[in-house]
Amino acid sequence: MAKTIVSTTKAPAAIGPYSQAVQVGNMLFTSGQIPLTPAGELVTGDIQAQTRQVFQNLEAVLSEAGYSFQDVVKATVFIADMNEFAKINEVYEEYFRENPPARSTVQVARLPRDVGVEIELIAIRG
Repeated sequence: MAKTIVSTTKAPAAIGPYSQAVQVGNMLFTSGQIPLTPAGELVTGDIQAQTRQVFQNLEAVLSEAGYSFQDVVKATVFIADMNEFAKINEVYEEYFRENPPARSTVQVARLPRDVGVEIELIAIRG
């Protein structure tokens, strides 16, 4: 199956040798998004503000490929501090109110640009 590279200016440009997302057949794999604005400005401080920016980026990438959060079947959440889990989860629930996807949450030693959260998604279109 051929793969299609997905790219949008409504999310931050890739800052390395990777794509914002790759579509293969009816599946979309997003790269991890961190709290950068589309202009490349880092959202710092409050973990909920960081998480909202991550979801805005993910929404832009999903939308560019014709997907929505309802198409997401798997989410992987990387966090710098597990003590922030509840606050991140509050924002996460705003985007996945019904029929949430499978999810893994992992505390990591460090994230790019020393942010507090990074999220990647897998979506399938019926």
